Amino acid sequence: MSEVLDQAGKVREGEELDPKIITDFVKSVVPDVQGEAVITQFPGGASNLTYSIKFDNKDYILRRPPFGTKAKSAHDMGREYKVMSKLKPVYPYVPEMVAFCEEEGSPLGCEFYIMERLVGIIPRDELPPGLDLTPEQVRKLSENVVDRFAELHNVDYEAAGLQDLGKGMGYVERQISGWCKRFAAAKTDDVPDFEQIMAWLNANMPEQVKVTLIHNDYRMDNVVLSPDDPTEVIGVLDWEMATLGDPLMDLGNSLAYWIQADDPADELAMRRQPTHLPGMLTREEVIARYLEKTGLQCDNFLFYHVYGVFRLAVILQQIYYRYYNGQTKDKRFAAFGPGVRTLEKQAMNLLKAAGQL
Repeated sequence: MSEVLDQAGKVREGEELDPKIITDFVKSVVPDVQGEAVITQFPGGASNLTYSIKFDNKDYILRRPPFGTKAKSAHDMGREYKVMSKLKPVYPYVPEMVAFCEEEGSPLGCEFYIMERLVGIIPRDELPPGLDLTPEQVRKLSENVVDRFAELHNVDYEAAGLQDLGKGMGYVERQISGWCKRFAAAKTDDVPDFEQIMAWLNANMPEQVKVTLIHNDYRMDNVVLSPDDPTEVIGVLDWEMATLGDPLMDLGNSLAYWIQADDPADELAMRRQPTHLPGMLTREEVIARYLEKTGLQCDNFLFYHVYGVFRLAVILQQIYYRYYNGQTKDKRFAAFGPGVRTLEKQAMNLLKAAGQL
């Protein structure tokens, strides 16, 4: 089973950490650590950087902002550490936090934190080679992913001490206004204008159903599966965007990534989690199971689905804008423009199918 576990690899050029500095820091907070730190880096992520810190008798994860980052609000490591520390006692899928280091006096020159490493499988665009699940196992896996999501939204955030994490009420309006403004600021000449979609979202905002703790980036590649039973979720990662808000908006965000086997080819080409596998819940089944587990009511999920697709389009457009204007040379981002066009078509098709356009 070890060959299917999520593995760190070589540290990317320009993102190296000094093993002695890391060793000295960790030993100052965990005295029984033995040996010297062996540092490797996990792939992916345009946001905070994630490293494996391996000692003779302990395995840890270090998270830090990207090198050269100035905007603390976009990479607030202290906030992320606080959320996970307070959530751990009431939501056991959060890794155990070990230590947080403030920017002032930091040996790395930035905020960072250390947490335990959850050893397991992370389902990315495909299951790891060597991990073959039956349709029945795939169904159980997808049900467990949804159930852990519902469980998060059922957490008593006040009892966890997280009542000051966000504004809570007014979340729907703030999100629609904010994402429309972000799109306008990142618009390029070669993508659709989204005018009809933005107008529809602004004209059809539902009442907020509830205030809950929301993850804001709940996808399969942010969960950890058990190495003993790969249908079981043992961890949920990447809490940097967690806040208080509307849980159905959070589900809409997640469904934008839930691309299923019968979706159009251009949407399937954007898939980044194995939701196309035989046995996987469909989006409609995800919604039904989620509502059952949370007890929330929603007769028409169209608004939340369109919002999730639009939000994802804006996220891609913000990155594509940097590529389009020569602010980054990363050729991977060239495909984000066509991706934005695909998402615009998807949102328009959702509205047309519902007789809204």
